[in-house]
Amino acid sequence: MAEADDLIAHIEALTEKLAEAKQSITGRFVGQAQVVDLALTALLCGGHGLLIGLPGLGKTRLVETLGTVMGLHGNRVQFTPDLMPADILGSEVLDTAPDGSRAFRFVEGPIFCQLLMADEINRASPRTQSALLQAMQEKTVTVAGQDRALGQPFHVLATQNPIEQEGTYPLPEAQLDRFLVQIDVAYPDRATERDILIATTGVEEGAVRPVFTAQNLLAAQSLLRRMPVGDSVVELILDLVRAFRPDEPEAAPAVRESVAWGPGPRAAQALMLTVRARALLDGRLAPSAEDVLAMARPVLSHRMALNFAARARGESLQALIDDTATRLIGQQAAA
Repeated sequence: MAEADDLIAHIEALTEKLAEAKQSITGRFVGQAQVVDLALTALLCGGHGLLIGLPGLGKTRLVETLGTVMGLHGNRVQFTPDLMPADILGSEVLDTAPDGSRAFRFVEGPIFCQLLMADEINRASPRTQSALLQAMQEKTVTVAGQDRALGQPFHVLATQNPIEQEGTYPLPEAQLDRFLVQIDVAYPDRATERDILIATTGVEEGAVRPVFTAQNLLAAQSLLRRMPVGDSVVELILDLVRAFRPDEPEAAPAVRESVAWGPGPRAAQALMLTVRARALLDGRLAPSAEDVLAMARPVLSHRMALNFAARARGESLQALIDDTATRLIGQQAAA
């Protein structure tokens, strides 16, 4: 009982700290509450986020603001077609000592940080994109046969322009699966855009202050994994992930007809973590079915794809995810 009370007290304290962090973020990044929540969700879960949106919607500004508020040492890499893996990971250089002796010295690349902003990640060649694969999954990189640990914590927030495809290299499915969530950044509504105009075109912009430290974030990530998840939510997550695999018996007819491939077990793991984070950000002690519905699209949309026939019919993957998740929740409630 004392252990449960201690867990509740820690969760409530973290909820207050997260509310303070969100307030600080909105001092510089106006509006887009859902985008802010998803970015914080990625950090709380110890994962990575892929921000997709048109230029000028504040993706870079959000990442910079998050780094300050969460107390993380950040670096930025502007991806271009001529970027090489060594430009990200680092390389060995040959040093000559005063006595004439020579030795190799490793020069760290920008990936050795706690928050890496990978700007326009799809502009880099597949060879350079692959430099992030090991880092995103194992939090280490191998250079010249030696494993080198990255910062603790380590997060990648990558941006991607969805309309400009000339000179770009689509991310392979293996790399997309490493992103915990896909964060779609849409146009702001009129009221929010007015607030942005007022806040960003004056003499001074909104102040941003650190709320977390790296150690605070690591503690929050550990606490999140201790949050209880009810059996009904666990079963709903399993039902949802398996429902989108066209070869599974649980798949709906619409999925069999329209989906080329479905999400793997990493999607279920991501849902288990992100529903906890959403409950935490909302000030609740445990996630619910509504959290599963809310996180279905950010977690699943980059881990599955429509087949050619479905794309030719103009079907929407997002609509299929929403409809299937809503149906499963309704079935569970009726059972």
